[in-house]
Amino acid sequence: MSSLFSLIIGTVVGLTQFRIKRLFAYSTISHVGFILLALSISSVESTQAFIFYLIQYTISNLNVFTILVAIGFSLYCYTSENKEYEELLDKNNSPIQLISQLKGFFYINPLLALSLAITIFSFVGVPPLIGFFGKQMVLSAALDKGLVFLSIIAILTSVIGAIYYLSIIKEMFFSKPDYEFNSLLKNLKLKGNLMDKNKNVVKSIDFEYNNVVLSSPIAFIISVITLTILLFLFINKE
Repeated sequence: MSSLFSLIIGTVVGLTQFRIKRLFAYSTISHVGFILLALSISSVESTQAFIFYLIQYTISNLNVFTILVAIGFSLYCYTSENKEYEELLDKNNSPIQLISQLKGFFYINPLLALSLAITIFSFVGVPPLIGFFGKQMVLSAALDKGLVFLSIIAILTSVIGAIYYLSIIKEMFFSKPDYEFNSLLKNLKLKGNLMDKNKNVVKSIDFEYNNVVLSSPIAFIISVITLTILLFLFINKE
């Protein structure tokens, strides 16, 4: 019963969300339905499905929120005339709050947009991404135990849930961006110093706005997790 209500409530309420973090929160409730479904079946296959689904969803969710942080960072060079964005509470600490803020982001940073799209398709369960194998294992274990009704509900809620996931894809790839590059940064010269271990200045350097990039740890995390999600089919063969 917990699995059934989690699947239905997470999917239906998620359809009404326009704030991206709330959308992922209700999405999590829906995914918990799959996890509970696997947990409720007492078999070796269902236990394997439970562990695998939990691991793949955890790393996918980590990737999504890391990408959202990176997207917020990448938009600091841009401005928008949309007053709704300016009035968001805590916009400095959490700049990406609305789905509409991702409008046309593919034209600003294609790599981050593609990484987010791959992770979202994994949530939907599109083959051959890692999320597909997680759902396949859970549904296979459920059908083996004769839980046909719950399996049908799980499949239907996955299809319906794809609607709010694809709305994010639509905004990123098929809409024009609301953002314009901040012209004040074009002539801005930033200064920095290279220092040795004793904190003595070795060299003074000048750099511009386009020299500011994502830190290596964030870029590394996003790259590794995205490639794991995308290439899991080949990893699994090993």
